[in-house]
Amino acid sequence: MFAIIGILIVILAVAGGYLMEKGHLLVLMQPAELLIIGGAAIGTMLIANPVRILKAIVAGIGVIFGKPQFEKERYLAALRMMYELFNKARRGGMLTIEIDIENPSESPIFQAYPQFLKDKHACDFVCDTMRIVVAGNAEPFDMDQMMDLDMEVRHHAAMEPVTALSTMADSLPGLGIVAAVLGVVITMGALGGPPDAIGHKVAAALVGTFLGILLCYGFIGPIGSNMEKAAEEERAYLHVLRVLMISYIKGNPPVIAIEMARRAIPTHVRPSFMEVEAACRAEASAETQPSNPMAEEQLAATS
Repeated sequence: MFAIIGILIVILAVAGGYLMEKGHLLVLMQPAELLIIGGAAIGTMLIANPVRILKAIVAGIGVIFGKPQFEKERYLAALRMMYELFNKARRGGMLTIEIDIENPSESPIFQAYPQFLKDKHACDFVCDTMRIVVAGNAEPFDMDQMMDLDMEVRHHAAMEPVTALSTMADSLPGLGIVAAVLGVVITMGALGGPPDAIGHKVAAALVGTFLGILLCYGFIGPIGSNMEKAAEEERAYLHVLRVLMISYIKGNPPVIAIEMARRAIPTHVRPSFMEVEAACRAEASAETQPSNPMAEEQLAATS
């Protein structure tokens, strides 16, 4: 939503300032210049990137103009989901969660969190890690290194479309100059004609430079920057899951693992201790457990 508002502000500010200086908007309508710049930019992107990166760019742009992915509710749901999973393993042993992690789409625990199931990488990140834990040969240090490697590979993949889009943005001013030079060539060929026609051709040439710079710094560059921030938000989300699982693997009770993960959440979306406790209490009530499970687990952990 804010991305759309930002684009509208850029357009209105540029057009409004131009009109305040008694400019004529029709002069800026140069389809040929836009075709040269836009077509050349798209062509260079096709030359420089494989299909998978092009698809990732389209998907990333869709995320920018969609609903925010990693709000407080998303983190709170993840903490509650993992609390349920760890509690089930604590009560019945690690083998009781084997069916959950082998078929997450059929797991009653994961089915309650459709947003998590839709995020294939996050789902695989949790389930693949817990498979190793269930196998019983997991050393905390090795598991931490494994998750860190997975996160690094995922982040690199998420940054590839950002790099491609940034490279395209950097090329736009140059392509604007190409369009301007072609306009100058046409203008030189028209020398000796009516002054009005020559002036129109010069204006069209300058519009090419204007469009290249505006598209770079007003649209494509900011979109790439927004995609980069989205990649960082995904990395932060996976880091929280990593902290949570490694804490549990080290032998901490679920309440301690959940609290450690809560404190790893970025501050602007971090739920309070009471919010997490209320979410876990709701899960415990559904399982007919004590009314304050986090408090009782904490007491048991310290006794």
